Amino acid sequence: MLKKISATALAAAAIAMTFTGAAHAETNPKCSSGVTQIGSTKYLKHGSETVASLKQFKGCNKNWAYVYIWDAWKAKHPSNHIRAGIWTRTSDGAVDYAGHDGTKQELWSYGANTLNVCTYAAGNVFGSGYSASGSTDERC
Repeated sequence: MLKKISATALAAAAIAMTFTGAAHAETNPKCSSGVTQIGSTKYLKHGSETVASLKQFKGCNKNWAYVYIWDAWKAKHPSNHIRAGIWTRTSDGAVDYAGHDGTKQELWSYGANTLNVCTYAAGNVFGSGYSASGSTDERC
């Protein structure tokens, strides 16, 4: 009986560890009425490891980029550089951009007045010896 309980406890722990690195529910501190994700989530990777999730949101009459560093990566890399921005097809650079260097785990962009054009979120997490970047699908 003891072996059965131990095996069950180990299985439960393994399942819990599998989901530890996933992103949590997002709350935008710059948009108190709430935001809605548009498009799919992009996973920023370094090799085969997932570093962060990148998402695009709409709310408060703006588009927002959001980067969340996964717990498993953050545990190994406590200090990171994070960048998040909203881009359009015709922009030469980010329409809206935010960055942070240090120990934050998540970053919201400032918010772009681009609900009337096609946009995508771009993000980057980097540090000593690694960089993970990407962009979401375009949403119109």
